[in-house]
Formats: sequence, structure tokens, C-alpha cells
Amino acid sequence: MHSLSIIKIGGNIIDDETKLAAFLDVFAAVEGKKILVHGGGKLATKLAEGLGIRQQLVDGRRITDAETLKIVTMVYAGTINKNIVAQLQARGCNALGLTGADGNAILAHKRGGAAIDYGYVGDVDTVNAPWLTSLLEQDQVLVFAPITHDGKGQLLNTNADTIAQEIARGLSGTFKTTLVYSFEKSGVLMDAEDEKSVIGKIDASYYQELKQRQVIFAGMIPKLDNAFAALRSGVGSVIIGRAEELPQLLAGKSGTTIVP
Repeated sequence: MHSLSIIKIGGNIIDDETKLAAFLDVFAAVEGKKILVHGGGKLATKLAEGLGIRQQLVDGRRITDAETLKIVTMVYAGTINKNIVAQLQARGCNALGLTGADGNAILAHKRGGAAIDYGYVGDVDTVNAPWLTSLLEQDQVLVFAPITHDGKGQLLNTNADTIAQEIARGLSGTFKTTLVYSFEKSGVLMDAEDEKSVIGKIDASYYQELKQRQVIFAGMIPKLDNAFAALRSGVGSVIIGRAEELPQLLAGKSGTTIVP
């Protein structure tokens, strides 16, 4: 069984040209089959606010009205995705930029039944694992923007952490899969202001304790929820840590390892 690395890159890295370049250097050098999943929330928020479109986030998740959907599609699937693809090509990494609509890669439905109306936000139903596998077997490096579709012509904004987890889950039966959530921090921190306070391992019960103590909140919650969902679904390992330390993260020598 081939190994597959699925790396999700955080928006704070994407917003910083120097940090993004450093990350892409190490990502391009990762051996074997690999998929990169990105978001890009800050750029989308900046553009929306410049156009007078008010943005609202709940627990790190963006409420997406019709106008916001247009913006995130332009920013995520357009500017950010193609910039990353072009930079990877410059590093000798043959990358293919995708959304969930391409090749029917990720089918989703509009979120319903929640206390909050998230608008055009999608929850994933299926991942087209056979098609993605065929691309990976052609040595394509896949770069996913977090836009999905419902099969009826409607695009949907889907949390990038969730996209990474669902792709990892969908491909875990074919590949020995490692999922890495990489961002600007050294890992999950006990003290958000202290980069040395990395929590080495977190299991499900400890996660609940950390949430109750409000050590973990906002944007970190979707990452950890998805990390545990991935492990329950057969993903081999999940690690959270600093983007520039990707080789160390993949080797289990850095960051926070999530365990069942």
C-alpha cells in the first residue's frame, strides 16, 4: 500500500508571501503521493469588507450568503489556488488545482437543521476516491480549494479542515494516509502566547477537558473535531503543527499528535 500525505495549510501562511514560499519549498520536497488543501479566509474577508459585504464567523466557520459565496469562489478557487499551483510548478512539482466540483471530486449538501443559518455552506456527502486515486497514480500533486458542489449546479463553501479530513477518509482504504494540519503555530498550545507550550499528544478525553477549561476554542475546534473524525474513519495518523516544519511533522518529531 502506497503512502499518501494530505496537508492542510492555514490562512495565516497563505497571507504571508515569505512564509508561503518557505512552506511550498518543503512541501515540494516531500516524497511520495501528496495532496495540499488550502483555505484563505483573511484574503476573502479583506475583499468582502472592501466591497461593503459584512462577514460573520461562528466558531471559526464563515457564514456564507450569496455575495460571500461569489467572493470565496473567486479567492479560494481562483487567486489562491492558481497562485499555489504556479509556485509549485516553479519548484518542479507537477500540481493540479481542483475544487470539489471538478471531476465530481467532492459532493456536498447545503447545511440545514442547525440553530444558525450558515447560508451556502456545504457538508460533505461523498469523495470521488476512484478518480482522485487515478490522478495520484499519474503522479499528479493535487491542490484543493475548499469549494464543493451539490450535484445540482450549486457551489458551496466548505471548511478546509473538513475537506482535508474527508479526502483523507475517502482515500484511507487505498493508501496509508497521514493527515497534517499545518499553520503558523508550533502545535496545539497550552498557552496561546507561548510557542514552547506545545501539547505533545491529545486523546479524545483530554480534548474534552481542554475545551471545558477553555484552553482550546474558536478556530482550533474545527481542526481537532476533524482530526478525531479522521482517526475514527481509518486515517493512519493526524498531526498538527508549524507549516515550515512539515518534514519533522511527517516524521512525528514535531507538533501535536492526535491519538484515539
